[in-house]
Amino acid sequence: MSFKVTLALIASVLAARTSALADVVELKDKAAITGKVLAEKRDAVVVDVGYTVLVIPRSAVTRVLPGDMAAASAKPTANKTSVGPAKVAAPEAKPAVETSHDIYQAAGKTGSERNIRDLVNQLGEAVVQVRAPSGLGSGFFLNEEGFLITNFHVIEGETQISIEVYHQTGGQLERKTYKQVRIVAMNKFADLALLKIDDKDAPKFKYVQIGSADALAVGERVFAIGSPLGLERTVTEGILSTKTRQMGGDLYLQTTAQINPGNSGGPLFNLYGEVVGVTNMKITSGEGLGFAIPSEMVRFFLDHRDAFAYANDNPSNPYRYLEPPGHTKQKANQD
Repeated sequence: MSFKVTLALIASVLAARTSALADVVELKDKAAITGKVLAEKRDAVVVDVGYTVLVIPRSAVTRVLPGDMAAASAKPTANKTSVGPAKVAAPEAKPAVETSHDIYQAAGKTGSERNIRDLVNQLGEAVVQVRAPSGLGSGFFLNEEGFLITNFHVIEGETQISIEVYHQTGGQLERKTYKQVRIVAMNKFADLALLKIDDKDAPKFKYVQIGSADALAVGERVFAIGSPLGLERTVTEGILSTKTRQMGGDLYLQTTAQINPGNSGGPLFNLYGEVVGVTNMKITSGEGLGFAIPSEMVRFFLDHRDAFAYANDNPSNPYRYLEPPGHTKQKANQD
């Protein structure tokens, strides 16, 4: 039995189980699969149909209708009579931002790939330099209010943190340093930290969108922006070598884009301008062996940041400050 016939049979069996808000995957042979779309990758669409999960090749898919759009297109229009076979209205193009979270935005489909020169001009203002007494690193804004991501090891043991932002005014870059920086949350084991600029005169900041590392394919072009060795706004380009490099029990993205000390905490972009990773380390004995934390781990950290809140009474916090020994109090009581 051919794959197309199999999909057609599955589609007909599932037709009676169609939910009003179920997603619809339309196929080239005019069949359709109804269920919950778990993932849209470049080479396949993964659909949960209730009793099993189907992996449908992109070559067999015409389009994917989200549940609300599919339900709307299925409703009859008042005062109109349909003649001939029913036609489903073409969905409107998805906006660049698919899901808006409270402090970050998850990117949806943004159209075609773009060249790195244009993307750097568009995204460069959102990438910052993070400075602490012990060293420096990079970071990037999540929203216009000044929330930003960097690596935990960039600010480890520090509380006096400053952020250098490169504002673009009149075609020129103007560097400004913000020193009222608050640590919001940190995860030592994921090597991630969430900061917030609290300067009263801070403007609305340019920010980036979080993409999906799972949707990447090995060999795709990526690029990093950061401050290697303090050289701010340095752009390096490469490809994704693998997205399942295991190190220390965690999986990292491996890239040939040059990563050096100072890049830590900076964004790794795909050619859609989406952050797919946070650069955090390299193998110093070789070249083109850089690594980044996948964006899915970043989103998990942000979605559960309350568990990693920077607070003395938080047991998950890597810093726990206890009261000093009460020797003075004990001596007073003895007297």
